Amino acid sequence: MPATQDWRAEPVRQWHYVQLPPRPSRRSLVLACVLFFLTFCTCLVAGTQFAIAYAHNEAASFKEFLRAFTLFYKNPLGLLTGLPFAATLLGILLAHELGHFFACRHHHLRASYPFFIPFPNLVGTFGAFILIRSPMRTNRALFDVGASGPIVGFIFAIPALLYGVLHAKVVPGLANPAHAEIIYGTPLLLRLLDGVFHPGISPDGLLMPPIGRAAWVALFVTSLNLLPVAQLDGGHILRSLNARAHRLLSVLLPLGLLLLGKRYWEGWYVWGGMLLVMQFFRVGTIYDLTALDAKRKFIGFLALIIFALCFMPSPIFAPSSP
Repeated sequence: MPATQDWRAEPVRQWHYVQLPPRPSRRSLVLACVLFFLTFCTCLVAGTQFAIAYAHNEAASFKEFLRAFTLFYKNPLGLLTGLPFAATLLGILLAHELGHFFACRHHHLRASYPFFIPFPNLVGTFGAFILIRSPMRTNRALFDVGASGPIVGFIFAIPALLYGVLHAKVVPGLANPAHAEIIYGTPLLLRLLDGVFHPGISPDGLLMPPIGRAAWVALFVTSLNLLPVAQLDGGHILRSLNARAHRLLSVLLPLGLLLLGKRYWEGWYVWGGMLLVMQFFRVGTIYDLTALDAKRKFIGFLALIIFALCFMPSPIFAPSSP
């Protein structure tokens, strides 16, 4: 008599469904486009004053920056000289934010479109950001989302920086506090490139064209994002690698920035204070704490190198009037 098959012995098939995050709403798309346009306008103004300064072999000027705003109603076509700066800077910032956006899509996280922040400062913007409305479920997702933006933005900034170095003008006395209204710092990467293409010339005596200055702004933004604290990109990277080190640095590094503010750049007071306040923000739970693979650890090491190449203790210095 043949043995009867017991249905209970059959393997149970389990189906796993991954819910794809919905695309951002049209309303958020309209808001993103409006903010991008406004930021494009403020960056045009900033780029115009950089172009004027470059054409006249002069350092950046607050007066020229304010005068450039009047071109909107006096001579709008005059703002076209700011297009190289605006297009370069916004292109790099957009690449940075899209790196985050597509990393979120890859890990099925709901994210907004990139929102740019227009502001009438000397570079025309306070950067850009995306809103992530899904919890970070795994260490891998936390790392990928954090690392993708600054690394992609850095890669896009390199050609613009090389262009700026190759077309930099030698202007003796450019950084003389008696003549310059504002002096820009020199990150390590720019110092290395200047040493290769302009040997024997101090980086303080080189005047960058607007495209190169846009790359400089991108490097500065990258260094800020890679600070390994709180909810910054660098904080996400460090937390995915070592949560204990992230908690410790999130307290100690802002205090270090306050010390830098006293020694180098007063803007560090603002950043240090903001990062201290961020300690009170709720941090989402990571449910899958699986250690990162060797490839991601290597990328994390590259992110540390990028931070070292971009960071400036004194990014901006405004000499006092004699």
